Amino acid sequence: MTAAQKVRWAPVLAFVLLACGLAWLVALPLWLGDGLAEPLAPVLLVVMMLTPAVAALIVTFALGAPARGTRLRFLGFWPLRPARRVVWLLLIGWLGPPVVVALGILIAVALGIVQLDFTFAGLAAQIEQALPAGAPMPPVGLVVISQLAIIPIAALVNSIPALGEELGWRGWLLPALRPLGTWPALLVSGVIWGLWHSPVILLGYNFGRTDISGVLFMTVGCVAWGVLLGWLRLRSASIWPAVVAHGSLNASAGLILIVAAGQPDLALAGPLGVAGWVAAAVVVAVLLVTGQFRRQPELGAAPVATTRVGETDAPASPSVAP
Repeated sequence: MTAAQKVRWAPVLAFVLLACGLAWLVALPLWLGDGLAEPLAPVLLVVMMLTPAVAALIVTFALGAPARGTRLRFLGFWPLRPARRVVWLLLIGWLGPPVVVALGILIAVALGIVQLDFTFAGLAAQIEQALPAGAPMPPVGLVVISQLAIIPIAALVNSIPALGEELGWRGWLLPALRPLGTWPALLVSGVIWGLWHSPVILLGYNFGRTDISGVLFMTVGCVAWGVLLGWLRLRSASIWPAVVAHGSLNASAGLILIVAAGQPDLALAGPLGVAGWVAAAVVVAVLLVTGQFRRQPELGAAPVATTRVGETDAPASPSVAP
């Protein structure tokens, strides 16, 4: 029996359909109304982030995948050991994404995609446009400092809704696909994660593109970042480093808007755009060279139809796929 045959595809398909179907259902009022201009849009975007968690819980309890008694470990909630490794990876997840985002900005500059403006004239223009008529303009330097200083705190706050996504993507789906091998599981889960965003991407979210190109940019971006978040999940055997990293990515994604001269094309210069792909690829290359993808603790019992635990077949500690 090959590794691919050991994945329980029925629960995987049920999870994907539920997660994507619920996302479209939540986004439906935006499609029937004024799109992202709807007053309820910020609330609905947060609610949409919960749909992968809802799908994971339905599949877990309704289909018994994984079985009772293995669920907390399979989903990565518990146990958090060895504690030192989990803590270190939590710190990497918390502080690492802003570094990768900053690297992406430097790459965008090197590629000529964006120009930096340390007078922050572009940011000042955005602030002035957003202020009510007659409101005093705050010192732009103070705004920049406050925006940068709040990123670590915002990362932790954003981790709360990010848990809704990570419970689904890296908590349930990645381990469920793990018998395919490390890289197939990372890539397939990243593609699904990207396509799940379609209801809001097609409304112009993230890239301002309302056609299939926006979905394609988002999908590649999610594959790139999904490898990094997936590494945190597989390396720690815990969902929490990926949760914090997701929150940190969301908190630092707007850095390009602070330092860019004018409005950048986020499909090229943003953290989920071309420059972000290159930055993520650089980090992944470093992790590969240092053998980080080969050091994976057990993830617990996965919902697979097998009883033999081996180096290449078992979901607990399989070898790295080429």
